Amino acid sequence: MNKPYFAAESISVRYDKVQALREVSLVCEEGTCIALIGANGAGKTTTLRAITGLKRPFAGEIWFEGSRIDRLSPPEIVARGISMVPEGRRVFPLMSVRDNLMMGAHLRRDGAGIRSDLDRLCDRFPRLRERLGQNAGTLSGGEQEMVVVARALMARPRLLLLDEPSLGLAPMVVRDIARLIVAVNREEQVSVILVEQNSRLALSISRHGYVLETGRVALAGESAELLVNDHVRRLYLGAGAEAEAS
Repeated sequence: MNKPYFAAESISVRYDKVQALREVSLVCEEGTCIALIGANGAGKTTTLRAITGLKRPFAGEIWFEGSRIDRLSPPEIVARGISMVPEGRRVFPLMSVRDNLMMGAHLRRDGAGIRSDLDRLCDRFPRLRERLGQNAGTLSGGEQEMVVVARALMARPRLLLLDEPSLGLAPMVVRDIARLIVAVNREEQVSVILVEQNSRLALSISRHGYVLETGRVALAGESAELLVNDHVRRLYLGAGAEAEAS
């Protein structure tokens, strides 16, 4: 039986005696963007940590491109083609933008390809080209988010995990980040798993969505259908910035 491009199958995760995920299953087909939404503590970030090997599931399996990856180390998972942009714009503040970006390529050995990718990403993010020599800690929040996304892309991922990329950003910047995610997915042809508390944003730019509640998948379906679902609208769409990306 052929596996989907990416699949988490009934994964369960504990932190000490607290069970954070209970038989969570997700599928992301190649070239698509899926969204994970839910309240704080629902298990969204833990799901990403399980995928990247930072927190190993005690039950279930994770598959990517036909291979099981839930027993691999984080560097091995990155080498397989999965990169994560963590919550909170974690730049290296005292390092230049250029050095931050180069950190994303630390597992690569193709010097010409690295230089080409750096130039290509600077074309995509013109503001970063203007600030390559500037310390990343002096950038605005939106610019720092561009740095961490570009740094992840320097690893040449085929699957990109984004954890709360709009957190703490002004509405106008959130729209820019939404367009960036769409561009990465459609133009860079990178599959995306997007974790967001801004549920309207996440469902507006993804194809398929999963609603996590207390460590379980409570709802799943096409994002357009979840946007009009009464339960989702009542609990998750009452607030938050509207974002249009096309």
